[in-house]
Amino acid sequence: MLDDFMTRATLAGVGVAFAAAPLGCFVVWRRMAYFGDATAHAAILGVALSLTFQMSVFTGALAVALLMALTVTLLAGRGYAMDTLLGVMAHSALAFGLVAVSFLSGVRIDLMAYLFGDILAVSRSDLAVIWGGAALVVILIAWRWSQLLTATLNEELAYASGFDPKREQLILTLALAITVAVAIKVVGVLLIAAMLIIPAAAARNLARSPETMALIAAAIGATSAVAGLRAAYVFDTPAGPSIVCVAAILFACFSLLGWQRHTNS
Repeated sequence: MLDDFMTRATLAGVGVAFAAAPLGCFVVWRRMAYFGDATAHAAILGVALSLTFQMSVFTGALAVALLMALTVTLLAGRGYAMDTLLGVMAHSALAFGLVAVSFLSGVRIDLMAYLFGDILAVSRSDLAVIWGGAALVVILIAWRWSQLLTATLNEELAYASGFDPKREQLILTLALAITVAVAIKVVGVLLIAAMLIIPAAAARNLARSPETMALIAAAIGATSAVAGLRAAYVFDTPAGPSIVCVAAILFACFSLLGWQRHTNS
């Protein structure tokens, strides 16, 4: 079954959707969209370092994405406006990554594949990494679900409940870095934030509880992956952007549905 490239691509897209769904809910709740962008953009520097030192792209992307996320977390609240800090870090990381890639000699690299994804080229080993990373993210979020929710709602309540909200922030940071590392092959660094935010934002119009929102976001993300791949095959369009386009269409539909429901009530 895995010999078919479309089957591997579909499984890869669904795996990324399952990883991004619960994490994307927290990104939406905490208004961390720029944080996701900064972490994702840093991954291209990780790709350059991986190719330079001949190691796994996943390892390099994970290390640099985690370093970026930790740096932003530590610098936040030290005299910088968060949106300004994230803007500087995101674009600087992407620029340094692109410059670093240009210095690679004797290495053939399809830069567009890392910027916008190359899901159709996913191999069996890539699939194992994607699903392994997705499982780790889901387990991590499920393990700390109630603590993460409490810290998201109110930091003082988190302290009163006996745990440190900063530790929960670090857990989210780790989960985000893992998601970026596994998603880079599927949708690329420029579209990873879209797969985090759009399904979760669409699910918010339908959900009545945080748990339901995470499940609906996973379903929307998986549907976007399957339908986007089919659209790319039929219309001969780029696979990664096609997946994001389907997610955006679903967001528009569910937003309209939610607006009508609110108006009728």
